[in-house]
Amino acid sequence: MDWSRTEAPSLDDFEALARDAFAGLPQEFRALVGAVTFQVADFPDEEVMRDMELESEFDILGLFSGPDLAAHEAGHVHALSTMIFLYRRPILDYWAEHHEALGDVVRHVLIHEIGHHFGLSDEDMEAIEG
Repeated sequence: MDWSRTEAPSLDDFEALARDAFAGLPQEFRALVGAVTFQVADFPDEEVMRDMELESEFDILGLFSGPDLAAHEAGHVHALSTMIFLYRRPILDYWAEHHEALGDVVRHVLIHEIGHHFGLSDEDMEAIEG
């Protein structure tokens, strides 16, 4: 590969990676996810930084926002939509420091955030992955 002519993946490229990763998940899993919106941004906004008490905008790769699946199943009405944010620059930084394909990193972050949609904590997902 000629790296001298290669540009960093854009927000649109990341969105395509996320769509491809989601499409590659089992149909049963995708059906359970339901109506989730995926959004790609370079970094988390100031509100997320403050709410999560992050020291750096590079401290977070993705974020689940909105009611989880259990709240939807219980019939609770929510004004907020369910969204999964992917943060391009922190993901690129993580990718640069690890020996994984970028698509695999995006897929992992996406699945992790979908886990939050299912009501799983970070500890639950670490146990499952372990």
